[in-house]
Amino acid sequence: MSDTEKPEKPLNELLSTSLVDIYIGPESTHWVLHEKLLCYHSPFFTRTFYNNKSQSASSKTFGVPESDDLPFELLVGWLYSKALRYPEEEKDVGPLLDLYFLAEKFEMAKLAEDVVETVRAFYHNNETYPGLRRVQYVYANTGEDNQMREMMVSSVARYLTLADSMPPHWERALKKNGQLAVDIIRSIQEWHLEGRSVPDARDASQDRGRKVGFSGVEEGSSLGSVKEEDSEHKINGSS
Repeated sequence: MSDTEKPEKPLNELLSTSLVDIYIGPESTHWVLHEKLLCYHSPFFTRTFYNNKSQSASSKTFGVPESDDLPFELLVGWLYSKALRYPEEEKDVGPLLDLYFLAEKFEMAKLAEDVVETVRAFYHNNETYPGLRRVQYVYANTGEDNQMREMMVSSVARYLTLADSMPPHWERALKKNGQLAVDIIRSIQEWHLEGRSVPDARDASQDRGRKVGFSGVEEGSSLGSVKEEDSEHKINGSS
């Protein structure tokens, strides 16, 4: 911890008697939360429930009709326990991504960081990579210089670099989404590879590493079984 950082307040100091009403989703699921705790972790809610003179606002109600119940339930769990539910399988990553978007919306930086680390740990521990649909979902809901986007695209950059060939669905996606292709190249540049470890197409004496043409995708290779519907990729190239 740096000299400028303050130690985080313990939970007991944030459980004030003042409560707020939060309504989630189209069914308006009702949550009653401690105002001080919520505002301590969220500048967004501080502005919502307090005016410019730091006085309590008259309304203690806020609705998020566009959110699903589960991501907000995960947010509440983190708020009171500082713990996240580790995903047991890949489908459990979806609610975590939605939780991440809520954390971004509510300016809960520590929660967003914890979600990124949980998703990162899941893919690493299971020796898998984010699938195309996950990456596209993150791109559709985030901007540049975003933690989750950078983690996802860096993982995909490694996956595609180590693959024997380009999976057809990724090839189509990169042709359509120039920004994603640029981000993957930038991610690879950040590896700062030594020149001698990268094949040199200008040197006729070297094995330049090109086994098939740029327009060809080897059928029957270790990636030939990759399906567009797959949501994750194994490190060994199968899925």
